[in-house]
Amino acid sequence: MDNQLQSISRIFTERLYRIPDYQRGYAWTEKQLKDFWNDIIQLENDKNHYVGVLTLEKVPFENFDKWDDDKWIIKSKSFEPYYIVDGQQRLTTTIILIQAITEIISRKETLNYSTSDEIRKRYIFDSKDGGISRSYIFGYERDNPSYEFLKTKIFLENSGPSYLKEETIYTHNLLFAKDFFKEKLKELNKSEVEVVFRKITQNFLYNIYSITSDIDVFVAFETMNNRGKPLSNLELLKNRLIYISTKFEVDESEKVQLRKRVNDSWKAVYHYLGRNKERPLKDDFFLMNHYMIYFGNEIPSDANQSWMRLRRIQTFFRDRYEENLLEHKFSLKNLNYEGDKKLTINDVNNYIESLQKSVEIWFNVYNPTFTKDYSDEEKLLLDKLYRIGMQHFAPLLLICYLKKPHKSTRIKLLIAIERLSFIFMLSEFRILPSFFEFNKYTIQVAKGDLTVVDLEKKINEYIEEKINQKDFIIELRKKFGGEGFYDWAGIRYFLFEYELSIKDKSKTKRTKIDWLEYSNEKDDFITVEHIYPQTPKEDCWKNSFNIYTIKQRRILNNSLGNLLPLSRPKNSSLQNKCFQEKIDNSLNKVGFRYGSYSENEVSKLSEWNPKDILERGVRLLEFAEQRWQIPLGDYASKVQILNLEFLNP
Repeated sequence: MDNQLQSISRIFTERLYRIPDYQRGYAWTEKQLKDFWNDIIQLENDKNHYVGVLTLEKVPFENFDKWDDDKWIIKSKSFEPYYIVDGQQRLTTTIILIQAITEIISRKETLNYSTSDEIRKRYIFDSKDGGISRSYIFGYERDNPSYEFLKTKIFLENSGPSYLKEETIYTHNLLFAKDFFKEKLKELNKSEVEVVFRKITQNFLYNIYSITSDIDVFVAFETMNNRGKPLSNLELLKNRLIYISTKFEVDESEKVQLRKRVNDSWKAVYHYLGRNKERPLKDDFFLMNHYMIYFGNEIPSDANQSWMRLRRIQTFFRDRYEENLLEHKFSLKNLNYEGDKKLTINDVNNYIESLQKSVEIWFNVYNPTFTKDYSDEEKLLLDKLYRIGMQHFAPLLLICYLKKPHKSTRIKLLIAIERLSFIFMLSEFRILPSFFEFNKYTIQVAKGDLTVVDLEKKINEYIEEKINQKDFIIELRKKFGGEGFYDWAGIRYFLFEYELSIKDKSKTKRTKIDWLEYSNEKDDFITVEHIYPQTPKEDCWKNSFNIYTIKQRRILNNSLGNLLPLSRPKNSSLQNKCFQEKIDNSLNKVGFRYGSYSENEVSKLSEWNPKDILERGVRLLEFAEQRWQIPLGDYASKVQILNLEFLNP
């Protein structure tokens, strides 16, 4: 440990920094960036700020001897190359901020008596005699997809023709950080920017810790945390597998090849997890579900599948998967076992191959519009599963798609799963063991004990068994008889499906509701409207509804027929208006007449009273009955489910 705290300006003196392959990429998001920026702004001008420890490892000669772009600066200028073991998130953030500063000042301007070119030469890159060669002072190792991204999108440097423009969650974070800082810097005048530059280069201080050769750098990495952003299990696993690759008693070429395959697999994984920038996929959720299908064969086929047994399966695969992966499956002690338990280089290779193959399917299942391999019907069904929430069936979908069943089989399976998901959401009746049971099906499909065709049959048999139980409708009456449908977890999905059914019958077929906007209600803006308002102060409502008790009016308010999906979030102040004002507000065109298909349907009525709530509620239940093939009984039974018997004494 260097006892003297060092600033960035000292740290970036005759040194090159590289982020090694076992490190994760840039993981900071808006929360960490805001904290970093606030630390800068709130730091008093005559004070220093302790950032933390920067842990470094000297790059061995056999490694940097392969760095053709950097040999000249190491040899001629005596720059020392270092790997960053810990602190790369803070250091990367600092370099991105410095780059952003150089972009907002002109090349003729100086910042604290340095031009932008001089700043870049100090912190970004140096070149031989001002030529076209580049040695980047800070960056990733060349085979990391973030290497070229940092160079081209952050440093604004040209790239070679072989650049594949690979993007991952990490590259998205790099660009977000740069845009974040540029927006913040635009709010400052030149003198304030100079203060920011001085603070981050002179007043942000680090302890420098150099790892010596007697310390295993991989083990050290696993024990270190980054500020506010702990390593994910997927990131820890990559480091562990690279570590293990160095310990096998095989030819050196085999070790090198395995390490390369680990890096290539993780490139693919993070590429697909972050490919859709609008909704990136969670890395540990993918890892957990892949673990279930890959190691599912460890559960005996003839195991007692009681409820408690299924619960233990759930715990083993979902709650303790990271412990099993890191402490049991891929641990150093497994290299020393004999027989079947011994971990081999082929075990690691087979696992990472499966991981790489699975992540593409995982992405396509969550983002069906990105692939040409699925039919329009299949894409539509997968989109529905995404909206309803496929997390409980995600491992089942993954293993089924890995089995490559025929398209018609996949479609039948998706129809069955969507139907089952809705019934689960509708009834919430004895469903907890069911999720455990479907984990059992996942394992059976993974082992080959159950085909995808038979799985689809089992799901439909399970559905029929549930909905034909005598107390199924009784449970629905209990569920919705109290607070109604407004707080039901499935209300948005249900109303959205009804909206689509009206759209399909319309002449225009134009989509009027955006699911992402509709499903994320925030603060004072609503996406599901109470037509008869929750606080009916106007006489227009009192005349029709005040003949009922307070309890009955609350039931009417939250009844299914009184709920309406809005085409866009609308201010809650509109809720209390009279029905005619809700239909047509010509001043700003936010009325039902200008909204969704469901709003248009309601706008055809001249008034809104309890009878309309009842009739629309029954109509919606009839839609559910037909759409999901659920027997909900006759008219009287539907009125009971709606808890509106008092309207038909």
